[in-house]
Amino acid sequence: MTEVLILVLLIFLNALFTMSEIALVSARKSRLETLANKGDEKAKAALELAENPEKFLSTAQIGITLIAILTGVYSGEKFGNDLKPVIEDITFLQPYADTIATSIVVVIVTFLSIIFGELIPKKFGLLRAEKIARMVAGPMNILSKVVHPFVWLLSNVT
Repeated sequence: MTEVLILVLLIFLNALFTMSEIALVSARKSRLETLANKGDEKAKAALELAENPEKFLSTAQIGITLIAILTGVYSGEKFGNDLKPVIEDITFLQPYADTIATSIVVVIVTFLSIIFGELIPKKFGLLRAEKIARMVAGPMNILSKVVHPFVWLLSNVT
């Protein structure tokens, strides 16, 4: 049961990064400016990120990529081991049980990750862009400062 909760948490984190990225990119700057001019600090933070997308896009992409890798490795290892004995019951598949079990798990988890970690959050991020942008601007700003050395390295390598 703990394994399932960890998997759900990883997909949820992926969803947060995806939703944040889409919301900050698609938020109407005019609406954020109006709110910022009325003293809304969250709107000011969101507007700053929206006007400097390089500040958060790399951060979001790093988060999404790391979580996707962790999700694949974790699920393949944990759930693949649970599925392996079932595959081994089929005699001619025994030599390939590890690979088959891991592959089945990765396909299922990838499907779930695409639906719940990418597509639904993107749709939600588009539908409520300004509200979500205001909510995530602060945490994304802090996170972008934390991963800045890694972002700098990636920027200079490319």
